[in-house]
Amino acid sequence: MIKKVLLSLDVEEFDIPEEYGQDIGLDEKIGVSTEGLVRVLDLLDGLDITATCFTTVFYAESQPAIIERLSSRHEIASHGFFHSNFRSGDLRRSRLELERICGRKVCGFRQPRLEDVDCKAVADAGYSYNSSENPIWLPGRYMRFFKPRRPYFSEGLLNIPISASPVIRYPFFWLSFKNSPLWLFKNMSRWTLRTDGYLNIFFHPWEFSDLSGWQLPFYVKRPCGKEMLGKVHDYLAWLKELAEFTTFSAFAGTFENNKKSVEPLKNEHGRFYGC
Repeated sequence: MIKKVLLSLDVEEFDIPEEYGQDIGLDEKIGVSTEGLVRVLDLLDGLDITATCFTTVFYAESQPAIIERLSSRHEIASHGFFHSNFRSGDLRRSRLELERICGRKVCGFRQPRLEDVDCKAVADAGYSYNSSENPIWLPGRYMRFFKPRRPYFSEGLLNIPISASPVIRYPFFWLSFKNSPLWLFKNMSRWTLRTDGYLNIFFHPWEFSDLSGWQLPFYVKRPCGKEMLGKVHDYLAWLKELAEFTTFSAFAGTFENNKKSVEPLKNEHGRFYGC
């Protein structure tokens, strides 16, 4: 079976300075994200890689030309209406607005900051998959170490958790990538790909901008800009030799026959994917 990589970008306004007590204007929130997004899109074009972009409506309305570029090559999914202010009604509203803006069907949802979201509400809002769970322990944020590690259905909705390695739950998301030596991240990726047959990893466009002027923790800020771009290029080029990049919608389609299941799906050995 061909191994798959689900690469995604959380295309959102750059609001992380506000978490650390710094004011930032709307124009700068959009500008920092756009600078990094253009860089990473050029990188993906050069490597001929397709991604899924979980996009806020606020960003999409602010940058229609960028969204047109995204939707011409990559999948657009919903990241809510605003990154910093979520209301339950935003589930359906954000999907409809993004479909209007990009002219394509929006199938997936990711909750900002990977906070908890009700699966039934996501399904009722018209989505076919949700990728809001990071099944690890992230101190100060959440404890989900015992959540399912592999795709599973709940309330008729396919959940596709962010990847974590077997046994030790080594995380595969932007923060661990920034703070791990590349050789370690590659070795963990190889192990998880071999075990699970796929990887679900994500980054933010603002990571590819110059963040040196912001008072952010070192583990959030470095590497950034061109240094981060080079590290990601090295990783993705290496990963492309091991697996095929695909969109979340294409991957979700392979589970269509199991959509009535309410338990974590089982693999060929009869073990739950969450194990």
